[in-house]
Amino acid sequence: MASGLLLSFVVLVGLLHHAGLSIDPWSPSNLPFVGVAVTATALRLAVRRWPSRPLVIAARAGSFYAVLTAMVLMGAVASYPLAAMSHGFSDAALQHADRLLGFDWIGMYDMVAAHRSLQLLGTAAYRSIYLTPAVILGWFAWQGRNEEAYRFLATFWLAATITLVLYPMMPAVGPLSYLWHGPLPYMPESETWQQGLIPVLRAGRDTVIDLGQLRGLVSAPSFHTASAFVFIAAGWQIRPLRWAVVAVNVAMLLSTPIEGTHYLSDMILGMMVALVAIAVVGFVSAERGRERVAEQELLPSRV
Repeated sequence: MASGLLLSFVVLVGLLHHAGLSIDPWSPSNLPFVGVAVTATALRLAVRRWPSRPLVIAARAGSFYAVLTAMVLMGAVASYPLAAMSHGFSDAALQHADRLLGFDWIGMYDMVAAHRSLQLLGTAAYRSIYLTPAVILGWFAWQGRNEEAYRFLATFWLAATITLVLYPMMPAVGPLSYLWHGPLPYMPESETWQQGLIPVLRAGRDTVIDLGQLRGLVSAPSFHTASAFVFIAAGWQIRPLRWAVVAVNVAMLLSTPIEGTHYLSDMILGMMVALVAIAVVGFVSAERGRERVAEQELLPSRV
């Protein structure tokens, strides 16, 4: 995990340099992220001196949350240089795929725009992408299931990495900007940042990234969709939370076309990304498990 984060950071620095972008290290908007790192470090140091059960659980949770925060932060920042280095837009192809699938984005948008209850429920469901992993990691910390926590984080990291690798091949402004013309009766959670920000980044007119004002730039593959499947796979291992995690993430998937301004084809790609990440991490974990069993079986004969 540490090696993966370090490699991600090195790649991120290279991407920022190549795209001519930078981050102001002294910006006040960086303080929440510094606070997470300081808190996690303080808990790890404190538990060495006072190894009580509550403090051990808090230290575990702090470490998990710090790793997750680092992944989310680096992934969001990486989308900026990748957007700056991308060319053209793939909205026509993505919308054509939606037509072949029979998906009517405008019809779904009209329905949501006409019902305030759907807007409130959709926004809450879409924002659950921040709550669900916190609950899952908190449960793993409480139960001392460190290996499962890091397997979940590794799957999340791999899904994010695959998403970012594919993103420059199919940048898009999203269906709200591409399909809708005229006044907007309802502004979704993701708004229309891609249409305005991506051309600015490509032109090199905005070179300093404010960590407190990061915007979602990735349309395809849909990372909300990839996250939902990763969360369901991890939550399924937690029997008391299993169906709650499934219900929340099904709701998030239903909210993603409008609140995330995604094509259905974006979401199918996001699902495929998640399935690949889950399969790869599962295979690697199983291989490592078999290796540990083999080593343990050899120990008596060595003794």
